[in-house]
Amino acid sequence: MTFISKRSLLTVGTIASTLLATSLYSHVSHASQDAFQPLPGERNCLFRYGPVSADPYINVAYPDAAVKYWGSAFTIPEGATLHLEGEFPYSRYMSLISYDEYGRPRQSLADYLIEPEPGAVNPYRPGEKRNSDQRRYRIELISEKPSEDDTKAIVREGQTRNTLHAPLSPQHQQVLIYRIYAQDADSGETAGVSLPVPVVTTKGGKTLKGEAACDYIQSSQQLQAKLSALGVDVSVYRKLISQEDKPDTHPATSPSTWHIQLDRESLLGIYNGKVNGNARRSEGGFYPNLDNNYIRTVINRKLGPVYIMRGKAPTTPTTFNGDTVMGSGQLRYWSVCSNKGLAVTEVNDCLYDEHIPVDENGYYTIAVSRAADRPRNAFPECGIGWIPMSDEGDGIFDTDSSIVQIRHMLADDNFPQAIQKIEYDKDIASTMGKYFPHTFYTTTNKVELMFPCPQ
Repeated sequence: MTFISKRSLLTVGTIASTLLATSLYSHVSHASQDAFQPLPGERNCLFRYGPVSADPYINVAYPDAAVKYWGSAFTIPEGATLHLEGEFPYSRYMSLISYDEYGRPRQSLADYLIEPEPGAVNPYRPGEKRNSDQRRYRIELISEKPSEDDTKAIVREGQTRNTLHAPLSPQHQQVLIYRIYAQDADSGETAGVSLPVPVVTTKGGKTLKGEAACDYIQSSQQLQAKLSALGVDVSVYRKLISQEDKPDTHPATSPSTWHIQLDRESLLGIYNGKVNGNARRSEGGFYPNLDNNYIRTVINRKLGPVYIMRGKAPTTPTTFNGDTVMGSGQLRYWSVCSNKGLAVTEVNDCLYDEHIPVDENGYYTIAVSRAADRPRNAFPECGIGWIPMSDEGDGIFDTDSSIVQIRHMLADDNFPQAIQKIEYDKDIASTMGKYFPHTFYTTTNKVELMFPCPQ
């Protein structure tokens, strides 16, 4: 795996401080500039990092555009205990996941596992009321490594858990990410509830809550993360895309070559040709969600300005318009995203299940292009979803290159075509069957001809 050496290691907090200082100096030096604006979004004393999402929020580590992520770095003193008190959001999904210093997940606590407080309901369980105002929960944090495997991203029928393992890193730090996916319409950034609140019981038996608890667990400490946790080093990426024996569209192919979530060595192998078809799925880096599994491909508009993908759409609950009862489906959630390259790790935009048009047979068609190349029929009213490709391409070197990624979340164990069922990289198409995305490149005017818009 490729990581930055210890000598060149910087904390994310140090980098942020440097950038902020540069920004403030620039502002002081140029009085005509607009007044300094802090990063948008709600935070609290525990969840200080974020929100991470598509622009204008902090856009890093390939976030889903329909999601908000908040990070926390803290240390539970020996002999003390920490629990979180919160309310289930009005959304499709929520979770808390712990990570190590390389951005690798340690354990996930998905919403449906959590037993609500007495008298409350868990609105993420099928058949439960989604609009109840009694939605309180309590989660215990444990400073140890988990013993169970949380990497399958498959619904665990009949299981419940109100604990989350958040082991200490070598830097004596614990890291959590809180996620809300697909909040209900008009429910706000935090989906109608406040961010979870920390409550500490000290070694001496004293109870501290909110700001006092944050002070006790040092939640204002800088995040001690390896820079490689947030993307591939720029110099490494430049070498990968600048190989003399490769075409200028490399590694994009037509039709696309898809890959499952791979470890760092195999991920780089997409570019250097060393991907092993027998490579197994990995939880990977870039702070992935353990309740998701992914496939991704590199695309390049030199092969054609409009990229078309088509496949069968998995079934999911519908929640955006505030459905009163939680439904079920083959997946909890799925989405298609357009992203910049591995060094920048920004999302351009995404479409998720409820906003992806499907035909009478349950198939979707999605076009990916620059805004200037968008076909006039690439709108839901015409049965075609559209996702933008950035004019900046990979965001650093190749203005024509992008990454397309598909997420499958919390698959039903009886859904054999889920990405979760893919064991080896070579088995993507055979496992997914009709749910596998078939792709081709074309031009704007041909899309307008090939896909007539119903009147």
